[in-house]
Amino acid sequence: MSKNSKRTIVCMKWGTKYGPEYVNRLYAMVRRHLKGDFQFVCLTDRTEGIRPEVRCFPIPELTLPNGEPERGWKKLTTFSPVLVNDYGLSGTALFLDLDVVIVGDITPFFEVSGEFLVIHDWKRPWRVTGNSSVYRWELGAHQDVLTEFVADQAKAKAEFRNEQAFLSAVLHRQGKLQYWDDAWCASYKYHCIPAWPTSYWRDPFIPDGARILIFHGVMNPPDALAGRSNGNWRHARPAPWIADHWKE
Repeated sequence: MSKNSKRTIVCMKWGTKYGPEYVNRLYAMVRRHLKGDFQFVCLTDRTEGIRPEVRCFPIPELTLPNGEPERGWKKLTTFSPVLVNDYGLSGTALFLDLDVVIVGDITPFFEVSGEFLVIHDWKRPWRVTGNSSVYRWELGAHQDVLTEFVADQAKAKAEFRNEQAFLSAVLHRQGKLQYWDDAWCASYKYHCIPAWPTSYWRDPFIPDGARILIFHGVMNPPDALAGRSNGNWRHARPAPWIADHWKE
């Protein structure tokens, strides 16, 4: 991307699983770790308690059949023309999940060339699958991804477990899928918690080169802070250093 392009951070919050403090802390972490100007956008159905620096917009409409697991399909609305045509957004956007913890400079996420960049999923690295906790695109681009999903939701859900698998497959087919540097986005579960049985006496740590820690599965930042494994397959001691990063 051009160094003069407008930079936008996008997050999404719906329902009650995550309160406004997640948005507020995410904004604060970005402000500390992104050099230069940016705008911060939250697509949400609840604006109460969100700090005024955050521009809130409704989540573009995406009708999902009642009773079916959501599995993140709403994230595909980040490619909706509504963001450009109705909300007036433009430039390069970096999507961040609400429960990530930023621990290093994220400016390079806007400096790597490519049409679409995403985390290469850690669990099955031999597959063409991205983890959509952190991805970058040009606002207004990839509208065909959303169009393909809306045209045949049943087919998409039959072939792909969730939105990130579908998104990765479509963009890989188009030759547009690229991955971040492996060190930049670290899984808290796989990379920060020491291997068993040393996790019982060794504390979680920030891996070398990590810029963003990703929380997936049953643990989130408050759990990591307190050392709650919540049934995770790997025991975890408390990580008090989380509080140094995950704060307003």
